[in-house]
Amino acid sequence: MRFTFLLLVLAGVLLAQSTRITSVDPLTAKAGDVVSANGEGMDPATVDELYLTNGTDDIKVEMTQQTDKLIKFKVPTGVKAGRWALMVHVKSGKGPQLIEQPVKVTVE
Repeated sequence: MRFTFLLLVLAGVLLAQSTRITSVDPLTAKAGDVVSANGEGMDPATVDELYLTNGTDDIKVEMTQQTDKLIKFKVPTGVKAGRWALMVHVKSGKGPQLIEQPVKVTVE
């Protein structure tokens, strides 16, 4: 019984983490620059919004290109300089809607 429960919990965690960003290029950008976020599970049917977040402020960015493995986005004007994490909004009805990713971009 415990083993079955553990498998169900692990399966839920894996499904919630099927969308992930593993790297960004370039690592440093300015307002107006286009940044590439690489990963998996990022197709338009799954991810509908992308944000820059610093833990206090969440700023929605304009996605200019989107596939399962790539999202290109523009750094918005008016973003404060600093290190910003990426956060995706997933369309899934189950689990977290906003998932902060373990990658950061530095805005100058």
